[in-house]
This record gives sequence, structure tokens and C-alpha cells, in this order.
Amino acid sequence: QLQLVESGGGLVQAGGSLRLSCTASGRAASSYAMGWFRQVPGKERDFVAVISWLGDNTAYADSVKGRFALSKGDAKRTVYLQMNMLKPEDSAVYFCATTYRFGTTANLYNFWGQGTQVTVSS
Repeated sequence: QLQLVESGGGLVQAGGSLRLSCTASGRAASSYAMGWFRQVPGKERDFVAVISWLGDNTAYADSVKGRFALSKGDAKRTVYLQMNMLKPEDSAVYFCATTYRFGTTANLYNFWGQGTQVTVSS
């Protein structure tokens, strides 16, 4: 069982930057990838990005490529999502999640954080 805690959300103007972090604690069955999803009210949770356990493989949604970047902390249990050139359409609740299978669909993910709100003003 893993517990995930996100932080770093907030309000920023369009064109600005934010860095989200997510730290996992607890015991996992094996190494896991860590991903980010986002959700706005009334819509499905959308994939944003994922990074492998070792940090040597990443994948990004087309909508964030070139603007968002993932990295991992030294202990591998923390993942950072650096978000640059933010747009109003990036506003959402951002969720961190873990998966034993590297992927981009929410149903592959086993454990989820509570989410952190990101609001980008125009």
C-alpha cells in the first residue's frame, strides 16, 4: 500500500511556471512508475505525464510536450512536475498516481494522491 502526497499547486498567471511534487510512502509490491493526471469538473481524468522508476523513461501528453518536464528525487520516491508556459486550459486538479506498468491510461494506476489545484489566470 502506497500513500501519495502532492504539493505545489496554486494560482499563476498565463505564461508563468509552477512545480508540483509528489512523494510516495509505504510499501510497494515492486518498483513503480509515477504519473500525473489532471481533471476539471464534469470531465474525465486526463493523462499528463509519467516517469519510470529509474527516471530513464518518460511520456507526455501532446498538450504539454515542450512545456512540462518530469524529474525524480534521489530516493526515487519523489517526482517533480515542472510546468512552464502555463495556459488557462492547464487549470485543473492535478493528481499523482503510481503504476506497476508504465502507461498513460488511468486504469493502469493503483494508488492515487488527493490532488492539488492549479489555476492559471488569463
